[in-house]
Amino acid sequence: MDTDETYDVVVVGGGAAGLSAALVLGRSRRSVLVVDAGEPRNAPAAHMHNYLGREGASPAELLSDGHKEIARYGVVLRTGRVSSAARTPGGFALELEDGTRTGARRVVLATGVVDVLPQVPGLADRFGRDVLHCPYCHGWEVAGQPLGVVASGPDHIERALLFRQWSEDLVIFLNGQPAPQGEDAEKLAARGIRWITGEISRVLVEDDALTGVELAGGEVVPRRALVVTTEPTPDTTLLDALGGPEAPGLKAVGNAAAPFAGVAVAAADGMTAGTLLNHDLILEETAAAVAEHRKEAA
Repeated sequence: MDTDETYDVVVVGGGAAGLSAALVLGRSRRSVLVVDAGEPRNAPAAHMHNYLGREGASPAELLSDGHKEIARYGVVLRTGRVSSAARTPGGFALELEDGTRTGARRVVLATGVVDVLPQVPGLADRFGRDVLHCPYCHGWEVAGQPLGVVASGPDHIERALLFRQWSEDLVIFLNGQPAPQGEDAEKLAARGIRWITGEISRVLVEDDALTGVELAGGEVVPRRALVVTTEPTPDTTLLDALGGPEAPGLKAVGNAAAPFAGVAVAAADGMTAGTLLNHDLILEETAAAVAEHRKEAA
């Protein structure tokens, strides 16, 4: 593939991981392009937590600050998507949806994941607000409130016991799943967690706030927030095209590599990847310089 432009590193994805990698590389005097579709995983959330120094900040604020910071070091940010990618003798060739063809010596894949939710009417609209999946991200904000755990995955009992740390008023909506038995039932009883049979008909919302769950038989169970197990699903198209996560010159970072990583962990992962790629480039450049030096000395 012929290219219109070439960078030391192209970062695909502009979330915390991708921007952190770009920041390190920009400060290392590398030419860097970030291609971002503008669809961060945590966009529905008003705040992010457990990020020391940025506790309670909004995800949008973090990205806005990140854009300003990478710009200081000459990093190019482009809105768009990478539609295809391939290896070349010099590294990689990527094509954007707008037809731009870009060469890269190294690539960072920070494409994240999409959270697939249970098929319950009204559930997806509240995700990241009062439909939750991570107690460390949202537990404090719903502490002491009536909570419900939707039995949407094999870990719903464990998830209920986990969220019990934040609220004593907790129920499991089995939603077609079998009732707990044996030790599981004993653990739930010991922690005062009851379960409700029957399938969920819909999530009830009033004044832009979740108020309860309506079951198929018409019964309404008042709740202020629901807990679900999501299925974090990555798009592996580019990763597969470039040889997988262990391919030379390629780093998958953030949720693309660790789907359950929080923002702080994803940012740290991006920083680490940036340093490793810069070191890799230095080794390559040094080897080339030595070869040229020997040639001139011969």
